[in-house]
Parts: sequence; structure tokens; C-alpha cells
Amino acid sequence: MYYLYVLKSEKLDRHYIGITDDIEKRLIKHNTNSVQSTKAYRPWMLVYKETFMNKTSARKREIFLKKTAAARVEIFSKLGGPIV
Repeated sequence: MYYLYVLKSEKLDRHYIGITDDIEKRLIKHNTNSVQSTKAYRPWMLVYKETFMNKTSARKREIFLKKTAAARVEIFSKLGGPIV
């Protein structure tokens, strides 16, 4: 199983979209300086996830969300608190 996930910075109004096969392990990496692109916005909390059968499907969804502002706005507008 693979997951598309959305993180929200607890420090600033920032979101991060990514994919992984282990959300808990990946969240730890985001919160411990292991990911260059997110370390300035720590701490992060998981606010959204989608499940996929394979990495290809998860990656296609990630690319779609990163390239389509309206899709991101739709997801982000639904996010109010921790994990949905």
C-alpha cells in the first residue's frame, strides 16, 4: 500500500504533499531535519491521506495535486483539524 499525504505546518500556514509506503516513519523524517525542503517549517502534523494499491497510482495523484491549484484548494479548504 502507498499513501498520498498532506502535512500542515504547526508553525506557519504551509502544507506539504507527498507519497510514502509508511506514513508514520515519513512524518518522523519531516519532523527531524531529514527532509531539506520541509525542515524550516517544523513541526508538521498529518491532516489528510489517501490510500493507493501501488506507487504509480499514488504518484499520479501527487503530480495532479501539485500541478492543479483548484484541486489543492479543494482539499485544503476541507482541512480544519488533525487527520481526516
